[in-house]
Amino acid sequence: MSRSAAAPRIIFIGASTGGTEAIKEVLLSLPPTAPPILVVQHMPEIFTGSFARRLDGLCLLKVKEAEDGEPVSPGCVYLAPGHSHLAIQRAGGFHCSLSRAEPVNRHRPSVDVLFHAAALHVGPSAIGVLLTGMGKDGAKGLLAMREAGAWTIAQDHDSCVVYGMPREAAAIGAVREVLPLKDIGPRILNQITVHSA
Repeated sequence: MSRSAAAPRIIFIGASTGGTEAIKEVLLSLPPTAPPILVVQHMPEIFTGSFARRLDGLCLLKVKEAEDGEPVSPGCVYLAPGHSHLAIQRAGGFHCSLSRAEPVNRHRPSVDVLFHAAALHVGPSAIGVLLTGMGKDGAKGLLAMREAGAWTIAQDHDSCVVYGMPREAAAIGAVREVLPLKDIGPRILNQITVHSA
């Protein structure tokens, strides 16, 4: 099977406009023992490396640009480089997968690519989080995650810089919970605790 309820918890986060600060706030609230976290932020490739380094200096988690084929580990955050889609694959353990395939929803990296891979390979052990951003990237992928049994969260209108992507996800039934930004990190922690109990 490509997915299993017994798989370890993995967190998937997508964001666009306003996302750099939103991602930072979520990550700052998570402990160094958190499950692996894969992140897509719409951002030109000249900035993703410095963004990862800045987060790494601020967070208790280790934050880095994702590399193709590298295994994912607890306590680590893998940021999609600005030139490639990021997905997750399962071959024994879980690994990052990078691709320079055509843009999806006009974006590379695309949140939908990451979330669809999460639905396929991680299923009910995934947590999907869609943060502030313009457009609809990530909405259909988050729906696929929910349909696969994942816990799905969207940022609420009032705390978004642009309430686009989360609104689109909510509109198609992809979201289990809509939360203010300040509550998303604690809710992720709660889900991790429930899953491991």
